[in-house]
Amino acid sequence: MVDLCERGDLAYATVGRHRRVGRDDVDALRERTGRLTREERRSLWLAYATAGRIVRDPDQAVMLARENLDRMRLVARGQARRWLDEWEQLLAGPLERLLLELTSPSPKGRELRQNSPFAGLLEDDERRVVLEAWRSPGR
Repeated sequence: MVDLCERGDLAYATVGRHRRVGRDDVDALRERTGRLTREERRSLWLAYATAGRIVRDPDQAVMLARENLDRMRLVARGQARRWLDEWEQLLAGPLERLLLELTSPSPKGRELRQNSPFAGLLEDDERRVVLEAWRSPGR
């Protein structure tokens, strides 16, 4: 439980030195850790393409992400700020960890992708090709 809370996979409130989790949050975690929704699968496909672009030119990708983070912080509220802080740490760390988190199907990976600073990294044509491949039958 502590690991789930610390990783951001399970919401909790601190009472004294103890973590309190809600039953609804535990049930929600159980549901979402199983199957990805259609939208989450789509997001994951785009994350794979984004990871490919990052690998081709990590310096440019990180620079763009940092600029986007600065803009996002101006309007972010609540939990979004937490995920932006997480992205900032990932951008400062090893590239392998960044790529792993970006492409992870875990609840944490899903939340990170919902607050991704990589907007604009994929060109419109690249994005269109990825989404067409994702929609194609037999995938």
